[in-house]
Amino acid sequence: MKEQEIIETLNNLVEISRDGEKGFRAAAEDVKDPKLKTVFSTAAERCASGARELESEITHLGGQPVHSSSTAGALHRAWVHLKAAVTGRSDRTILDEVERGEDVAKAAYEKAVAKPLPPQVRNILDRQYRGVKENHDLVRDLRNRAA
Repeated sequence: MKEQEIIETLNNLVEISRDGEKGFRAAAEDVKDPKLKTVFSTAAERCASGARELESEITHLGGQPVHSSSTAGALHRAWVHLKAAVTGRSDRTILDEVERGEDVAKAAYEKAVAKPLPPQVRNILDRQYRGVKENHDLVRDLRNRAA
C-alpha cells in the first residue's frame, strides 16, 4: 500500500473520530441520565485521543492531518438534534442515534483494518478498532436496557 493511501485512510479515520467526539459530546448534553452523560463524555474523550494519535501518525508519515469532521458527520449530528427535539429528547432515542453513529465508525475501521498496512499503523488501528467495538457494544447494551 502506498504511503499516500495510508495517509488518506488515516485521515478518513481522523474525520470519523472527530465525528464521534462531537456526536458523543452532543449526546452527553442531550441525555437526562447522569450515568449516560458520563459514559458519553468518556467516549468523546476516547474519540478525541484516538484522533490525536492518528494525526500524529499522519505527521510521522509525512502527511498533513485533516482538522475537521466529515460533512456526513455534521449531517448526522444535525439529524440527532432534530430527532431529539421532535421526540422530546428521550434518552432511548439518543442512544438509538448514537448507536447508528457507532455503526458507521465500526464499518470505517473494519474497512481500514482489512487493508495491507505497515506494522506500526496496523498496531494503532487494531487497538483503536477494539475501542470502537467497545464503544459500540456499550451503547448497544445501554440502548437494549433502556427499551
